[in-house]
Amino acid sequence: MIVGAKKLCRSSLHLSSLGFNFSPVRSVSSLQSLEETLKAAVQAKNYQHIPDLLNSFQDQNPKLLSFLSDFPRNDRTQIIDEILQSFVPLRPRSRLRTAYSCLLCYTLQSPDPFPLALSILQRTLRSGCIPVPQARLLLSSAWLEQLSQSRSVADILLDLRLIGYSPDSGTCNYVISSLCAIDQLGEAIKVLRGMTRAGCVPDLDSYGAVIGAMCSTRRTSDAVEMLKQMVVKVGLTPRQDTVAKVLATLRATKEIRKAVETIEFLERENYPLRFESYERLVEGCLQCHEHVLAGKMVMAMTARGFIPYIGIRQKVVEGLAACGEMDLVCAVRQRFVELRS
Repeated sequence: MIVGAKKLCRSSLHLSSLGFNFSPVRSVSSLQSLEETLKAAVQAKNYQHIPDLLNSFQDQNPKLLSFLSDFPRNDRTQIIDEILQSFVPLRPRSRLRTAYSCLLCYTLQSPDPFPLALSILQRTLRSGCIPVPQARLLLSSAWLEQLSQSRSVADILLDLRLIGYSPDSGTCNYVISSLCAIDQLGEAIKVLRGMTRAGCVPDLDSYGAVIGAMCSTRRTSDAVEMLKQMVVKVGLTPRQDTVAKVLATLRATKEIRKAVETIEFLERENYPLRFESYERLVEGCLQCHEHVLAGKMVMAMTARGFIPYIGIRQKVVEGLAACGEMDLVCAVRQRFVELRS
C-alpha cells in the first residue's frame, strides 16, 4: 500500500508541480533577479528581509530558494535554522506565511527532507501560520518514502533532536491529518502510536483526526475502539463533535445496538453527553424498529434532565405499546410527568 501511495504522490507532483507554477506575465529575468536578491540576503545573513522579498513576488514558488541546494547539507541545515530563528520576533506573523510555505515545500522536495522539514513545519504551526494545502501531499509522500526505508515513526521524529528541536503533538497531528487526507489511515495510526515513544503525548486532535478518518471509511468497530482507548487508557475527554461523528456513522450503518453500547460506555465514564446525541440515537432506534432500545434511551436521556421532542415521545410510546411493553410505557410516561412534559 505504501508503494502504491508513493507512486500516486510522485505522479501528482510531477504532473502539476503542486500548483506552484508562476504566472507567465512574470519574466524569467524578474524571477532570476529576485532569486539573486534572496541569495544575497542569505549570504549577508539579512534573513529578516526574506519574508518581504518573497511577498513582493505574488507566486509562492519554492524554486526561488533552490540556490540553498548549492550549500553543503550541514551548512544548509544551519542556514535554514538561522532563518527560522530570525523569523520568531517578526510581526505581524501573517507576513511570514509565504516564506514558511516556500521553505517547507522546497525542503520537502529535496532528496533528504527530514528532520529539517519537520522543524520548518513546527515553526510554521507555532507561528499561527497554516501551511499551503499542497504541503500535505508533499509531506505524506516524503513520510512514506522514509517508512519504505524501514525507519520507524519514533526514529523519524527523534531525529529532530539532532538539529536542536523536539517532536511535539502539533507537528505529529499535521502528519497524521496529512496521511489521513490521502487514505493512508494505517500509517496515520502508526504515527499516533509512535508519538509516545518519541516523547510527545497524543491529544484530542491526534485521536480526533484518526477517528474521523475511520468514520469516513465506515470502520465503525475501529472508531469505537479508538474512542474507548482515548477515554480509558489515555484519560482524554473526547470532543463533542468526535462523539457525534461516531454515533452518526453507527446510525448510518444501522449498527444501532453498538451505538447504544457506546452511549452506555460514555455514561459510565461520566462523559457529558449532549441532548443531540440522545435525540439522534432515539431516532435511529425508531428507524431500526428497536422500540425497546428507544424506550431505554429515553429513560437514560430523561435521567440527565433532557426531554425528547413531542413527536419522538409519541413515537416511542406508540412503538412500545405495539410491542406489548406496557411496563416500559408506564415508566416512560411517568418520567415525562415527573419532568412536566
